[in-house]
Amino acid sequence: MPLVRQSTVERPKMSEAAYERLRDAIVRGELVPGEKIRDGDLAEMLGLSRTPVREALTRLAESGLVESKPGVYTRVSTLNQHDVAANLAVLKALDSLAMESAVPRLTERDIQTMRQANTNFATAVKRQDVSRALAADDAFHHVIIEAAGNPVIARIVEQLHPQLHRILYRKFSGLLGGEETINHHEELILACEQGDAQVAAAMSGEHWSHLGDLISGLFDSDELSS
Repeated sequence: MPLVRQSTVERPKMSEAAYERLRDAIVRGELVPGEKIRDGDLAEMLGLSRTPVREALTRLAESGLVESKPGVYTRVSTLNQHDVAANLAVLKALDSLAMESAVPRLTERDIQTMRQANTNFATAVKRQDVSRALAADDAFHHVIIEAAGNPVIARIVEQLHPQLHRILYRKFSGLLGGEETINHHEELILACEQGDAQVAAAMSGEHWSHLGDLISGLFDSDELSS
């Protein structure tokens, strides 16, 4: 007879809640680079036991948001130019692969969802609402990732995105904000409507390369030194 305790069912939900809360706090700068983290303090703050908090910290470490030395420290990771560049290279490759797989599968509803997401993005940019803008941008690209039908792509993108979001949240207006990204989204939608997967993938790759150059410039000018 199976024995399933209620705590066993609920713990993954608590762990996910802890992960999302801590991830967002790091992305938004509520927890700053280099800040030490104590699981007991976090557990008390979140109203959880230490176990889901520790599980969340393990996931954050896998995403590069937290670094630790057993028995010495656990802290919010600093922004490292080499690591960010490696992150961007993988995201660029995965996005191009997703485009090539997804475009032939996109439905009219998918196109409408992308168009609405870009409208939401434009509205958020106008209001200078970074959180909503990033959410709308994620929603736009999520259509492609879902249509690609590759769970490995989805899993890795979810793991790597928060590190990029840390930078976008701090420097949004110079990296994603404005007409350039809105127009890029519209051009991608047009390529998707025409079923041209290669053009869409190439456009996406160029956009990632441009974003990478901008971020590299921020590191070179010490604007992302921590």
